[in-house]
Amino acid sequence: MLVLIALILFGPAVYSQNKKKLDLFKGIEIASDSSLQAFLTQNYYQSGYWDYRDYRAARLPSLSLRSTPLQYNRNIVKRYDFQENIDVYRSQQFLYSSGGMTLSQNLDLTGGTFFADSELGYIKSSGDNKNRQFNAIPIRIGYSQALFGFNTFKWERKIEPLKFEKVKKIFLYRQQEIAETTVQYFFNYAQAQKEYDLALEDLLTADTLYTIGLERQKISAISEADVLSLKLDKINTKNTLKSVELVLKDARFAYLHFLNLDKSMEYSILLPEKLDDILIPVGNALMYSRANNPDYLGYQQELLEAEREVDRTRASVFDASISASLGFNQVADNFAGAYSRPLQQDLVAVSLTIPILDWGVRKGRKNMAKSNLVVTKFSVQQKKQNLEQQLTSVVDDFNNQKELIGSAQELLSLAKNAYRINQKRFVIGKADMSALSFSLNRYKEAQRNYVNSLKNYWASYYKIKKLTLYDFYKHQDLSVLLEKNINNLHEK
Repeated sequence: MLVLIALILFGPAVYSQNKKKLDLFKGIEIASDSSLQAFLTQNYYQSGYWDYRDYRAARLPSLSLRSTPLQYNRNIVKRYDFQENIDVYRSQQFLYSSGGMTLSQNLDLTGGTFFADSELGYIKSSGDNKNRQFNAIPIRIGYSQALFGFNTFKWERKIEPLKFEKVKKIFLYRQQEIAETTVQYFFNYAQAQKEYDLALEDLLTADTLYTIGLERQKISAISEADVLSLKLDKINTKNTLKSVELVLKDARFAYLHFLNLDKSMEYSILLPEKLDDILIPVGNALMYSRANNPDYLGYQQELLEAEREVDRTRASVFDASISASLGFNQVADNFAGAYSRPLQQDLVAVSLTIPILDWGVRKGRKNMAKSNLVVTKFSVQQKKQNLEQQLTSVVDDFNNQKELIGSAQELLSLAKNAYRINQKRFVIGKADMSALSFSLNRYKEAQRNYVNSLKNYWASYYKIKKLTLYDFYKHQDLSVLLEKNINNLHEK
């Protein structure tokens, strides 16, 4: 009997001694590095990074090569014979080749483009008129500009850096989402593990109590009805253990799968404690959220894009552009002659398109863009209010959870001691079945409440970190960790 009592008191502890220990913070560290969610987060950042690199590259001078290495044409074309004053068909053959290089630079301020280029063309014809010519443009510089039009470069300069800054913030935001998800999986596993430990202990207790009941029945110290109740409890606890074992397996698999860990390893879950006397002022949380939360950058981007569409529709009332170039040009029947004594080449062009009758299409687009801007402003205002209300609620909940954890921990200790006492009293015949069952149920309920209070506490804490990108325990802005994480990503 002493062995059975020892199993009741120490069985769960012996059961978990050989397991590898895994606490919440280690799980978050693993998830932030190895989970599928972490992989998606890293690739999201890299996609945004290369998108921003493309924007930056477009602001730099670009050098391009244009080439038609070979073009051969043989056909019959219609020609005018001025001697006979008639149109005639004649056979024609020619070989054409050309190449050139262009250096261009976009100008954000005006939306225009400076360029400098050089070209060389060669044509050789055969048939009735044989000829060979080289056409060279040693250098030509120019500028093209839309007049009173939409300046794409100006708006890109406003929006693209903002988008990349949002990408960096979202990278940190999603890392905290990973931590938040880890908390859910961790405590689901922890709760299932506690339920399993309690069910195992309950089975050991029920088996022991049934054995004791049989012994006490021999001396008429217990009724047959009580013995049958003990046997029924033993059967029920076996069924309960099987049920919670399945729940534990599912919770364990889900957690290890999320962390991308080996499913064959055995782990022992270590519950975290609450942080030491940390209190988060709502005002501070709102301040850090407005400074760090990527949603605020997203709202700013929405407004800029709506304003951009208003500017685009306003600029589309009429189209006007100007282009000018200055260079040198020469034609000769040999390569050297094409670069000898080049002639000046000037080109200035102004184009203008004014709609006379469009049935109000442009006006409608302009009014629609203005209406969308107004709607966007109201929508952004509402989103800000909802975000701040959510943060305020989470902070209040977190600050209240500290007291709830202390209370739940105290109740768990009392319920556990009461259950242990009733176990011993039942063994020596000083407690009945109802008292033992009542204390066991209270112990189970206290255990669940304690784990749930820890779960709510840590879920609230990481949600606040996600919404503010600030660690209130370390008093550290998470942005300081950004460069280290980004450098690691760029090295991959």
